[in-house]
Amino acid sequence: MTNQTLPGELPADRYAVIGHPVEHSQSPFIHAEFARETGQHLTYERLLAPLDAFAATVRAFIEHGARGANVTVPFKLEAHALADHLTERAQAAGAVNTLVFDARGITGDNTDGVGLVRDIEGALGVSLKGRRVLLLGAGGASRGAMLPLIEAGPAVLFIANRTAARADELVARFAQAAERHGVALAGGGWDAVPAAFDVIINATAGSLQGDVPPLPADVYAAGSLAYDMMYGAQPTVFMTHALAAGATRAADGLGMLVEQAAEAFAVWRGVRPSTDAVRAALRARLAAKG
Repeated sequence: MTNQTLPGELPADRYAVIGHPVEHSQSPFIHAEFARETGQHLTYERLLAPLDAFAATVRAFIEHGARGANVTVPFKLEAHALADHLTERAQAAGAVNTLVFDARGITGDNTDGVGLVRDIEGALGVSLKGRRVLLLGAGGASRGAMLPLIEAGPAVLFIANRTAARADELVARFAQAAERHGVALAGGGWDAVPAAFDVIINATAGSLQGDVPPLPADVYAAGSLAYDMMYGAQPTVFMTHALAAGATRAADGLGMLVEQAAEAFAVWRGVRPSTDAVRAALRARLAAKG
């Protein structure tokens, strides 16, 4: 979106996605579509921050009248440290992907987990309540997803990770939240994964390297959904492997990308855009690029 202002028109509110690299980001397209749909007067750009100058990049953007920003790799932890205030879900995640700039200062939020749950329960029509859910990986992506997943009320949430100790740390971190919501929370290494899960979520970056976690053959229950947070023009390696191993359905993380963006847009603008058309348009864009 351009920064052009017509005579007599108020300047558009400025937003951006900040990362390194950032030229691949689909966020400007997504937020331009949201703004068009909702009639919001804003611009949204890509900001490449030097690896050693994230905070300086944010503060310079604020000085130029910015109202908010999305944060992508590798700056989500730095965004968490930079924020003057944190939402509950940002505190729980220990990472920030959405910044709000106002008179209070800098507020950090995390919309990734909400985006994941909304995509699974909304677009894919799979309720998590009372289900057995397996979360693969114990890094930042998993941490960001944990609280929204627990709040969705699955019967069981098992975190599996190559290093079992990291899965155990995540279990300990969210034990109280799981108890409040009646969720049986456990974790361990790949060899500790039990059988028959209804929803299996891959939060590892394995698909980028063509790797698939070594899961037991009976991990997929009848009617199960395999969900990969990664996405691309073609089905991911995890999706293909899961369908061959017994999953009934498989989906990638493109819908999560759109839904977390819609949540950030709602945080900034107070209006929630619809996501179906944007999801379809983004899928078409990826397909056209091959």
